[in-house]
Amino acid sequence: MNNISDLYYSYLDTPIGQIEVCANNSNIVSIYFSDLKQDFYQGNPVTTEAVTQLKAYFKRQLTGFELPLSAKGTDFQRQVWQALATIPYGATCSYADIANTLQNPKAVRAVGAANGKNPLSIVIPCHRVIGKNGTLTGYAGGLARKSWLLDFEQRS
Repeated sequence: MNNISDLYYSYLDTPIGQIEVCANNSNIVSIYFSDLKQDFYQGNPVTTEAVTQLKAYFKRQLTGFELPLSAKGTDFQRQVWQALATIPYGATCSYADIANTLQNPKAVRAVGAANGKNPLSIVIPCHRVIGKNGTLTGYAGGLARKSWLLDFEQRS
């Protein structure tokens, strides 16, 4: 486990709130929306690159990310997150679609739970997963942010 002193943080203001990027010496470990405004932080080259790519995303100059990622989760969660990473920019799919991709069609609820624990917002695009009937479903960053991200990508 990482010692807290081995973690680095950078922050980015976006049209939908501040994003916190956390990394160890070599990998991004989390990207979350942060409702607590941070003025002081200590980033590193890994967090700086993530912020650079996120800025490009919000300027419509980047549709996919190339970052070293190290998300902690169960094997199943990591499988779901890998499947999420394949959802094309501007597209959506359902939890059932992801379960089918994993060749486990009965795992829809488990896919939803894993989706909700995704620690790498935007970069692993859990916001692109919607209900089977096309409705917006839960999003750790809030449904308003999910709606904004989907509209933003679909207008590109």
